[in-house]
Amino acid sequence: MDSFIQTHEATIRLGFFFGVFALMATWEVAAPRRDRMLTRLQRWSSNIGLVVLNTVLLRLLFPAAAVGVALYVNSAGWGLLNVLTWPFWLEVLLALLVLDLAIWVQHVLFHAVPALWRLHRVHHADLDYDLTTGARFHPIEIILSMLIKFAVIAALGPPVVAVILFEVILNAMAMFNHANIALPAQVDRMLRWFVVTPDMHRVHHSIEDDETNSNFGFNLSWWDRLL
Repeated sequence: MDSFIQTHEATIRLGFFFGVFALMATWEVAAPRRDRMLTRLQRWSSNIGLVVLNTVLLRLLFPAAAVGVALYVNSAGWGLLNVLTWPFWLEVLLALLVLDLAIWVQHVLFHAVPALWRLHRVHHADLDYDLTTGARFHPIEIILSMLIKFAVIAALGPPVVAVILFEVILNAMAMFNHANIALPAQVDRMLRWFVVTPDMHRVHHSIEDDETNSNFGFNLSWWDRLL
């Protein structure tokens, strides 16, 4: 399974991205949570344009990306998990948890540090809220985020498959919890004990300071509860 995921990394990532995008976009049409202020054409052209720009920029600056760094780190024997002799499944699980926590801490810092907030508020300046909001970021924030991810990978030494799975989860959950979809109240209450739901994360996009400086999680809801 490990070798299969590594061999078909690009296909898996693109498949999940377009699959989740299509599912959330269809759901937004069928059962929207809120009325739109702007048309999709008005917003998606700029938001998806940022996605394209950021993707090209990352490929130019970091051709190997996070997976390439994970491959190098493992071949060089760097990181905590390359020193320990734990079961593979446990290393993958721990890596997913640590990477998730690292993104949570990074998100908190981008709100707390004024210079970083000036970059991150591009994400919060979206006049509406839907699945494309989850990919609307300033190019410099995207670069800094990738460098932070590189540092975590170098220190942890996670299995390559864990990094691939994390990247898939990161993209999928960003679209899900920013989607303008209506979940049944009981389903939402159950899900938010484990993962960040759209209604839970929507509070984070409030114009009120005490609300926007809360609910920093993108995947697991535990960090906001614990920390």
